[in-house]
Amino acid sequence: VQLQASGGGLVQPGGSLRLSCAASGIVFSINTMNWYRQAPGKQRELVARITSGGSTNYADSVKGRFTISRDYAKNTVYLQMISLKPEDTAVYYCNADIITHSPLPSVDYWGQGTLVTVSS
Repeated sequence: VQLQASGGGLVQPGGSLRLSCAASGIVFSINTMNWYRQAPGKQRELVARITSGGSTNYADSVKGRFTISRDYAKNTVYLQMISLKPEDTAVYYCNADIITHSPLPSVDYWGQGTLVTVSS
């Protein structure tokens, strides 16, 4: 299984970006899907989470500006980001809890990261 993240780039403050992360390979089911980020010199932090049932959670710093969603048929998770701020600059990583074969237990997978730079 591979997670391929895309959609990062350079955007001005106040701008928008949408990140995507698709799981490829043998996937039986996906439980929770998450977006993390790591800014230079800082620890990786959880930005948003979406469960298999569609429940979502967000870091306080992004509530009201970021929206996580998923396409179950495409095994893809999205992060729509609006009103971006310079402090949102970071490498964004997707993460998913995936079962490749039933009844094997789920395994945690990580994408390669995509850089988001918010600057004028």
